[in-house]
Amino acid sequence: MDKFPDGTHVRLRSRVRRASYLHADEDGVGVSLRPLGREPTMNAVWRVHRVLRDGIDYVLLHGAAYGRYLALSPGEEEPAGPDRGVPAIQRGYDARDLDAVMWRPVAVAGANSGGYVRMRHVYNGNLRANGRFRPWNTRVTVDQYFGTRSTMRHWSVEVVPPRQGPLPALPLPTGQKPGGRSGLLQRRTKPETDRRRMIRYLRSDDPRNFGAAGLPAFPFYGRSVFNLRFQVGNRANPGDVFNTIMCVKAGLYGRLTPLVTDLPRIEERMDIVVFTAGSPGEDFAIFLVISCWQMFNPRD
Repeated sequence: MDKFPDGTHVRLRSRVRRASYLHADEDGVGVSLRPLGREPTMNAVWRVHRVLRDGIDYVLLHGAAYGRYLALSPGEEEPAGPDRGVPAIQRGYDARDLDAVMWRPVAVAGANSGGYVRMRHVYNGNLRANGRFRPWNTRVTVDQYFGTRSTMRHWSVEVVPPRQGPLPALPLPTGQKPGGRSGLLQRRTKPETDRRRMIRYLRSDDPRNFGAAGLPAFPFYGRSVFNLRFQVGNRANPGDVFNTIMCVKAGLYGRLTPLVTDLPRIEERMDIVVFTAGSPGEDFAIFLVISCWQMFNPRD
Protein backbone atom coordinates (compact mmCIF):
# COMPACT_ATOMS: atom_id res chain seq x y z
CA MET A 1 0.00 0.00 0.00
CA ASP A 2 2.98 2.31 0.44
CA LYS A 3 3.23 2.55 -3.37
CA PHE A 4 -0.18 4.27 -3.45
CA PRO A 5 -0.22 7.42 -1.28
CA ASP A 6 -3.53 9.24 -1.46
CA GLY A 7 -3.63 11.77 -4.30
CA THR A 8 -0.58 10.38 -6.11
CA HIS A 9 -0.61 9.93 -9.89
CA VAL A 10 0.62 6.55 -11.09
CA ARG A 11 0.98 4.37 -14.16
CA LEU A 12 0.58 0.58 -13.98
CA ARG A 13 2.88 -1.35 -16.34
CA SER A 14 2.41 -5.03 -17.10
CA ARG A 15 5.26 -7.29 -15.96
CA VAL A 16 4.92 -9.61 -18.96
CA ARG A 17 3.94 -7.11 -21.63
CA ARG A 18 6.61 -4.70 -20.50
CA ALA A 19 5.92 -1.91 -22.98
CA SER A 20 2.19 -1.85 -22.17
CA TYR A 21 0.36 0.17 -19.54
CA LEU A 22 -3.13 0.16 -18.06
CA HIS A 23 -5.07 2.52 -20.33
CA ALA A 24 -8.49 4.20 -20.01
CA ASP A 25 -10.07 3.83 -23.44
CA GLU A 26 -11.64 6.77 -25.27
CA ASP A 27 -15.09 5.16 -25.20
CA GLY A 28 -15.18 5.97 -21.46
CA VAL A 29 -15.91 2.32 -20.56
CA GLY A 30 -13.15 0.01 -21.74
CA VAL A 31 -9.75 -0.61 -20.14
CA SER A 32 -6.89 -1.99 -22.21
CA LEU A 33 -3.12 -2.39 -22.51
CA ARG A 34 -1.39 0.28 -24.59
CA PRO A 35 2.19 1.48 -25.11
CA LEU A 36 2.92 5.05 -24.04
CA GLY A 37 4.00 6.21 -27.47
CA ARG A 38 6.17 9.21 -28.19
CA GLU A 39 3.67 11.58 -26.61
CA PRO A 40 2.20 9.88 -23.53
CA THR A 41 -1.44 10.73 -22.90
CA MET A 42 -3.46 11.19 -19.76
CA ASN A 43 -5.29 7.95 -20.50
CA ALA A 44 -2.37 5.95 -19.06
CA VAL A 45 -2.32 7.89 -15.77
CA TRP A 46 -4.48 7.14 -12.72
CA ARG A 47 -4.93 9.15 -9.52
CA VAL A 48 -5.02 7.33 -6.19
CA HIS A 49 -8.12 7.70 -4.00
CA ARG A 50 -7.79 5.94 -0.64
CA VAL A 51 -10.93 4.80 1.20
CA LEU A 52 -11.18 3.26 4.69
CA ARG A 53 -14.10 0.85 4.89
CA ASP A 54 -14.90 -1.51 7.77
CA GLY A 55 -11.32 -1.09 9.01
CA ILE A 56 -9.82 -2.05 5.62
CA ASP A 57 -7.81 0.45 3.59
CA TYR A 58 -8.77 0.25 -0.09
CA VAL A 59 -7.16 1.87 -3.14
CA LEU A 60 -9.40 3.34 -5.81
CA LEU A 61 -7.98 4.56 -9.12
CA HIS A 62 -9.62 7.23 -11.26
CA GLY A 63 -8.32 8.16 -14.66
CA ALA A 64 -6.56 11.48 -15.20
CA ALA A 65 -8.31 11.84 -18.57
CA TYR A 66 -11.99 11.42 -17.69
CA GLY A 67 -12.10 10.94 -13.91
CA ARG A 68 -13.82 7.55 -14.22
CA TYR A 69 -12.88 4.75 -11.82
CA LEU A 70 -11.19 1.41 -12.54
CA ALA A 71 -13.82 -1.22 -11.75
CA LEU A 72 -15.01 -4.79 -12.14
CA SER A 73 -17.65 -5.14 -14.84
CA PRO A 74 -20.99 -6.08 -13.24
CA GLY A 75 -23.15 -9.05 -14.13
CA GLU A 76 -20.85 -10.86 -16.55
CA GLU A 77 -19.68 -14.47 -16.47
CA GLU A 78 -16.14 -15.45 -17.29
CA PRO A 79 -15.74 -15.84 -21.07
CA ALA A 80 -14.90 -19.20 -22.62
CA GLY A 81 -12.29 -17.66 -24.94
CA PRO A 82 -8.59 -16.96 -24.38
CA ASP A 83 -9.18 -14.27 -21.76
CA ARG A 84 -9.09 -15.11 -18.07
CA GLY A 85 -11.74 -13.38 -15.99
CA VAL A 86 -14.39 -10.73 -16.55
CA PRO A 87 -13.63 -7.34 -18.11
CA ALA A 88 -12.20 -4.45 -16.16
CA ILE A 89 -14.03 -1.23 -17.00
CA GLN A 90 -14.31 2.47 -16.20
CA ARG A 91 -17.34 3.71 -14.28
CA GLY A 92 -18.53 6.36 -11.84
CA TYR A 93 -18.14 6.05 -8.07
CA ASP A 94 -21.86 6.24 -7.37
CA ALA A 95 -22.17 4.75 -3.87
CA ARG A 96 -19.91 5.05 -0.83
CA ASP A 97 -19.67 1.25 -0.44
CA LEU A 98 -19.49 0.43 -4.15
CA ASP A 99 -17.64 -2.90 -4.28
CA ALA A 100 -16.88 -2.64 -7.99
CA VAL A 101 -14.20 0.05 -7.53
CA MET A 102 -12.45 -1.34 -4.44
CA TRP A 103 -8.88 -2.71 -4.78
CA ARG A 104 -6.15 -3.87 -2.40
CA PRO A 105 -2.56 -3.85 -3.70
CA VAL A 106 -0.57 -6.88 -2.55
CA ALA A 107 3.21 -7.04 -2.91
CA VAL A 108 4.45 -10.00 -4.95
CA ALA A 109 6.54 -12.24 -2.68
CA GLY A 110 9.68 -14.19 -3.52
CA ALA A 111 13.26 -13.68 -4.58
CA ASN A 112 12.23 -12.52 -8.06
CA SER A 113 9.40 -10.29 -6.91
CA GLY A 114 10.97 -7.22 -8.53
CA GLY A 115 8.79 -4.84 -6.54
CA TYR A 116 5.69 -5.89 -8.48
CA VAL A 117 2.19 -5.80 -7.03
CA ARG A 118 -1.05 -7.64 -7.62
CA MET A 119 -4.20 -5.49 -7.68
CA ARG A 120 -6.63 -7.68 -5.76
CA HIS A 121 -10.30 -6.83 -6.11
CA VAL A 122 -12.55 -6.82 -3.04
CA TYR A 123 -14.05 -10.09 -4.38
CA ASN A 124 -10.53 -11.62 -4.36
CA GLY A 125 -10.08 -11.52 -8.11
CA ASN A 126 -6.89 -10.00 -9.53
CA LEU A 127 -6.37 -7.41 -12.23
CA ARG A 128 -4.87 -9.30 -15.15
CA ALA A 129 -3.18 -8.45 -18.43
CA ASN A 130 -3.96 -10.70 -21.40
CA GLY A 131 -2.18 -11.53 -24.62
CA ARG A 132 0.96 -13.36 -23.48
CA PHE A 133 0.89 -15.44 -26.68
CA ARG A 134 -1.57 -13.28 -28.63
CA PRO A 135 -0.09 -9.78 -28.59
CA TRP A 136 -3.12 -8.38 -30.42
CA ASN A 137 -5.23 -9.20 -27.37
CA THR A 138 -5.09 -5.99 -25.32
CA ARG A 139 -7.96 -6.73 -22.93
CA VAL A 140 -7.59 -6.25 -19.19
CA THR A 141 -9.68 -8.50 -16.97
CA VAL A 142 -10.25 -9.51 -13.35
CA ASP A 143 -9.70 -13.25 -12.89
CA GLN A 144 -10.80 -15.64 -10.17
CA TYR A 145 -8.10 -18.31 -10.47
CA PHE A 146 -6.80 -18.66 -6.93
CA GLY A 147 -4.33 -21.49 -7.50
CA THR A 148 -2.22 -19.93 -10.26
CA ARG A 149 0.77 -17.66 -9.76
CA SER A 150 0.59 -16.22 -13.24
CA THR A 151 2.87 -13.24 -13.81
CA MET A 152 0.12 -11.78 -16.01
CA ARG A 153 -1.29 -10.53 -12.72
CA HIS A 154 1.87 -8.60 -11.85
CA TRP A 155 2.12 -4.83 -12.28
CA SER A 156 4.87 -2.33 -11.64
CA VAL A 157 3.83 1.01 -10.17
CA GLU A 158 5.42 4.09 -11.68
CA VAL A 159 4.79 7.29 -9.76
CA VAL A 160 4.26 10.25 -12.09
CA PRO A 161 5.41 13.39 -10.27
CA PRO A 162 3.76 16.74 -11.05
CA ARG A 163 5.96 19.35 -12.69
CA GLN A 164 5.64 23.10 -12.45
CA GLY A 165 4.79 24.87 -15.66
CA PRO A 166 2.14 26.80 -17.57
CA LEU A 167 -1.46 25.65 -17.78
CA PRO A 168 -2.20 23.66 -20.94
CA ALA A 169 -4.18 25.10 -23.81
CA LEU A 170 -7.30 23.06 -24.48
CA PRO A 171 -7.20 21.10 -27.76
CA LEU A 172 -9.00 22.90 -30.56
CA PRO A 173 -12.08 21.29 -32.11
CA THR A 174 -11.37 18.64 -34.74
CA GLY A 175 -10.14 20.18 -37.96
CA GLN A 176 -9.32 23.54 -36.40
CA LYS A 177 -5.85 25.08 -36.55
CA PRO A 178 -4.24 27.66 -34.24
CA GLY A 179 -5.23 31.14 -35.41
CA GLY A 180 -8.20 29.80 -37.39
CA ARG A 181 -11.92 29.96 -36.68
CA SER A 182 -12.87 28.25 -33.45
CA GLY A 183 -15.85 26.38 -34.85
CA LEU A 184 -17.71 26.89 -31.57
CA LEU A 185 -21.15 26.71 -33.18
CA GLN A 186 -20.23 24.46 -36.07
CA ARG A 187 -22.15 21.19 -36.23
CA ARG A 188 -19.94 18.21 -37.11
CA THR A 189 -20.99 15.37 -39.35
CA LYS A 190 -18.95 12.51 -37.92
CA PRO A 191 -21.11 10.25 -35.71
CA GLU A 192 -18.58 10.29 -32.86
CA THR A 193 -18.71 14.10 -32.66
CA ASP A 194 -22.47 14.56 -33.08
CA ARG A 195 -23.59 12.37 -30.20
CA ARG A 196 -25.66 14.07 -27.53
CA ARG A 197 -25.10 13.97 -23.79
CA MET A 198 -26.43 15.98 -20.88
CA ILE A 199 -24.09 18.26 -18.93
CA ARG A 200 -24.93 19.24 -15.35
CA TYR A 201 -22.83 21.93 -13.76
CA LEU A 202 -22.23 23.79 -10.50
CA ARG A 203 -20.07 26.79 -9.78
CA SER A 204 -17.28 26.23 -7.29
CA ASP A 205 -19.04 28.45 -4.74
CA ASP A 206 -22.34 26.49 -4.99
CA PRO A 207 -23.17 23.72 -2.53
CA ARG A 208 -21.35 20.80 -4.18
CA ASN A 209 -24.17 18.29 -4.21
CA PHE A 210 -24.91 16.56 -7.48
CA GLY A 211 -27.51 14.46 -5.69
CA ALA A 212 -29.84 17.46 -5.42
CA ALA A 213 -32.78 17.93 -7.76
CA GLY A 214 -33.14 20.76 -10.23
CA LEU A 215 -29.48 21.36 -11.00
CA PRO A 216 -28.72 23.42 -14.12
CA ALA A 217 -28.17 21.23 -17.16
CA PHE A 218 -28.03 21.45 -20.94
CA PRO A 219 -27.57 19.09 -23.90
CA PHE A 220 -24.11 19.04 -25.49
CA TYR A 221 -23.15 17.60 -28.87
CA GLY A 222 -19.71 16.23 -29.63
CA ARG A 223 -16.51 15.58 -27.71
CA SER A 224 -14.66 18.89 -27.94
CA VAL A 225 -13.57 20.12 -24.51
CA PHE A 226 -12.84 23.52 -26.12
CA ASN A 227 -16.47 23.84 -27.23
CA LEU A 228 -17.71 22.56 -23.88
CA ARG A 229 -15.77 25.26 -22.03
CA PHE A 230 -17.40 27.89 -24.24
CA GLN A 231 -20.89 26.58 -23.51
CA VAL A 232 -20.31 26.03 -19.78
CA GLY A 233 -18.58 29.39 -19.43
CA ASN A 234 -21.42 31.20 -21.19
CA ARG A 235 -23.80 29.84 -18.59
CA ALA A 236 -21.70 29.88 -15.41
CA ASN A 237 -19.31 32.77 -16.06
CA PRO A 238 -20.53 34.79 -19.06
CA GLY A 239 -18.14 37.68 -18.42
CA ASP A 240 -14.94 35.62 -18.57
CA VAL A 241 -15.54 32.45 -20.60
CA PHE A 242 -11.90 31.71 -21.45
CA ASN A 243 -10.80 31.78 -17.80
CA THR A 244 -13.22 28.98 -17.01
CA ILE A 245 -11.65 25.83 -15.53
CA MET A 246 -13.75 22.65 -15.57
CA CYS A 247 -13.41 19.67 -13.27
CA VAL A 248 -15.44 16.52 -13.88
CA LYS A 249 -16.95 14.47 -11.06
CA ALA A 250 -17.53 10.83 -12.01
CA GLY A 251 -20.24 9.66 -9.63
CA LEU A 252 -21.68 11.10 -6.45
CA TYR A 253 -18.56 10.11 -4.44
CA GLY A 254 -16.00 10.64 -7.19
CA ARG A 255 -13.17 13.09 -6.74
CA LEU A 256 -12.76 16.10 -8.98
CA THR A 257 -10.58 15.63 -12.05
CA PRO A 258 -9.53 18.56 -14.28
CA LEU A 259 -11.11 18.23 -17.71
CA VAL A 260 -8.41 19.23 -20.20
CA THR A 261 -8.85 16.51 -22.85
CA ASP A 262 -11.66 15.86 -25.28
CA LEU A 263 -14.60 14.02 -23.78
CA PRO A 264 -15.02 10.23 -23.85
CA ARG A 265 -17.33 8.81 -26.51
CA ILE A 266 -19.83 7.49 -23.98
CA GLU A 267 -23.09 9.44 -24.00
CA GLU A 268 -23.54 9.21 -20.24
CA ARG A 269 -24.33 12.46 -18.42
CA MET A 270 -21.32 14.42 -17.14
CA ASP A 271 -21.22 16.44 -13.91
CA ILE A 272 -18.95 19.49 -14.08
CA VAL A 273 -17.73 21.82 -11.33
CA VAL A 274 -16.82 25.22 -12.75
CA PHE A 275 -13.94 27.25 -11.34
CA THR A 276 -13.46 30.81 -12.53
CA ALA A 277 -10.87 33.54 -12.03
CA GLY A 278 -11.18 34.90 -8.51
CA SER A 279 -13.35 32.06 -7.21
CA PRO A 280 -12.48 30.48 -3.82
CA GLY A 281 -11.46 27.19 -5.40
CA GLU A 282 -9.45 28.59 -8.28
CA ASP A 283 -6.02 27.90 -6.78
CA PHE A 284 -7.08 24.33 -6.02
CA ALA A 285 -8.27 23.78 -9.60
CA ILE A 286 -5.11 25.26 -11.10
CA PHE A 287 -2.99 23.03 -8.86
CA LEU A 288 -4.91 19.98 -10.08
CA VAL A 289 -4.61 20.97 -13.72
CA ILE A 290 -0.86 21.58 -13.42
CA SER A 291 -0.42 18.26 -11.63
CA CYS A 292 -2.38 16.30 -14.21
CA TRP A 293 -0.83 18.00 -17.22
CA GLN A 294 2.82 18.46 -16.30
CA MET A 295 3.28 14.86 -15.19
CA PHE A 296 3.48 13.79 -18.79
CA ASN A 297 5.94 16.50 -19.77
CA PRO A 298 9.02 15.72 -17.70
CA ARG A 299 12.09 17.84 -18.13
CA ASP A 300 14.44 14.89 -17.91
